[in-house]
Amino acid sequence: MLRTRLRADEAGFGLIELLIAMIILNVGLLAIIASFQAGIVSLGRASRVTTAAVLADQQMELYRAITYDSIRLASSSIPGTAPYTTDPAYSATQIMTPACSGSPPPDECNASRVVTGADNKSYRLDVYMVSTAPTGGRSLKQVTIVVRDASNLSKVYLRQASSFDQSTG
Repeated sequence: MLRTRLRADEAGFGLIELLIAMIILNVGLLAIIASFQAGIVSLGRASRVTTAAVLADQQMELYRAITYDSIRLASSSIPGTAPYTTDPAYSATQIMTPACSGSPPPDECNASRVVTGADNKSYRLDVYMVSTAPTGGRSLKQVTIVVRDASNLSKVYLRQASSFDQSTG
């Protein structure tokens, strides 16, 4: 009789154990799904930053391939609005010339343009050039390239800078 009473007291206990096990399993599965989602977002961001780096390198290579005197921006290609004018690399005394021929100006003279990356997404390349003269040194041209999301210009993917001196041509 004691055994019967013990069995009667345990009636439905297996169902409660099963329910608790399923809840714990669901919490674990949801955590795994959330980590996959975070991974997908991180991979997408890494892909955009990598593409931006390639585009900035291609633009910088244009300057490395030309002479020092040819490194300049077409004055007609310099935007007069934000985010170009509010960037820390912007200077009102940028190296520019009206002499860059062509409309639109060639890529090495263009201060701001939208390009399509290998991932078929649009990026905006903004180029800033200032001339500096270190104490007792030769004149330098500081070129800064900023790659932004073309659909959200406040999102900067990459900033790359390089100095060129008169020995390059």
